[in-house]
Amino acid sequence: MVVVVALALFSSACATGGTGARDEGPAHADMAGGSAVTPSAAASASAVPSREQAVELVKADPVVSTEVKRELKPCVSDDYPIDVSYGDLTGGPADDIVVNVLSCGDEIGVASYVYREQSGAYRNVFKSEEPPVYAEIDRGYLVVTKQVYAKDDALSNPSSEDVFSYLWTSDRFVRKYSTRTDYGSLDDEPAAPEG
Repeated sequence: MVVVVALALFSSACATGGTGARDEGPAHADMAGGSAVTPSAAASASAVPSREQAVELVKADPVVSTEVKRELKPCVSDDYPIDVSYGDLTGGPADDIVVNVLSCGDEIGVASYVYREQSGAYRNVFKSEEPPVYAEIDRGYLVVTKQVYAKDDALSNPSSEDVFSYLWTSDRFVRKYSTRTDYGSLDDEPAAPEG
């Protein structure tokens, strides 16, 4: 079952046509207030919640901003603009859930959340709601990527990219590593030699 879910998530991620986190941009991570969201009967701790149940988690979460909830609606038919990842980030009794809410048109990350199962309910343990933002699981770390834009940068050409790696420590995420990649500008290229 886990293999089937992983393959489905991998297939849907590859089908978006993007280049993963590089399509996203600036984010500022906030530690969530730890609100509990009671899962629906189908989203019990013994089963991995579906994409639809992940949408229910976000919509029922009091920590999620009203703006994100208002914008979280299907793009086409009943297809919500979210990416969902499941894995062990916090050492809890069930897989943690990472939910990235995206915009419909250009699939820019609007917000990212991490939910941890505790006593039969999912608790929001991480949020970042300053778009664009994208979070993912990488070898036990929560990795949050943001692209940084200068005033005149086009959406397709950020000035730099910041990647923050968080580790679950003492019941919260603690930033362990950060890297910045500065992108060169084509305007900064030296002129070709004459001759």
